[in-house]
Amino acid sequence: MLSAFLKRRDAPHALAVSMTGVKMGDRVAFIGSSNGTRTAAIGAKVGLSGRAVAIVADDALAERVRQGAAKVGVLVDVEIAEPWQLPLDDDAFELVVIDDAANLLAPLSSDQRAQVFRQAARILRPGGRAIVLGSTPGGGLSALLSPKSSTGESFTASGGASRTMEEHGFKSVRLLAEREHLVFVEGVKPRSAVPPT
Repeated sequence: MLSAFLKRRDAPHALAVSMTGVKMGDRVAFIGSSNGTRTAAIGAKVGLSGRAVAIVADDALAERVRQGAAKVGVLVDVEIAEPWQLPLDDDAFELVVIDDAANLLAPLSSDQRAQVFRQAARILRPGGRAIVLGSTPGGGLSALLSPKSSTGESFTASGGASRTMEEHGFKSVRLLAEREHLVFVEGVKPRSAVPPT
């Protein structure tokens, strides 16, 4: 047990890196970033032959990502834009990570949420994957000591991300994991357009 604790301190974002499945040479886009160091840890895996871009809503979040990237020693391009208006090219990325761990999606209108997922599909290459990273309520001692949240379960943890992904054409949507107060939902952009019925 002690070795697991020490390992987590050495690589606090190993779970997120593992769940995204990012690899050398990938082009990855982050929609939102609740933790600049986690974004950078995932972005570090693309190496010099890949590209990591974070789209955040304001200067404070942009600075958080830049500081996380500097701490990890990687290059992450940062763009400031609304999550439903991505300044990125069509079919340009193998992986899109929608970071809902700080409740990015719940406060949006249903139209804005839908547009976030449409934009994710637009920038993904055919066969590319989208991962929604959400948070889950704490358990055990942390649940007893933390103040109760009035917001309840997050959009992602409540199944909202899975439903929205399916509604917007993602295939093979599944819950990858729910561990360490994080939940990971994955969907794949179809390789070819499905003809309308």
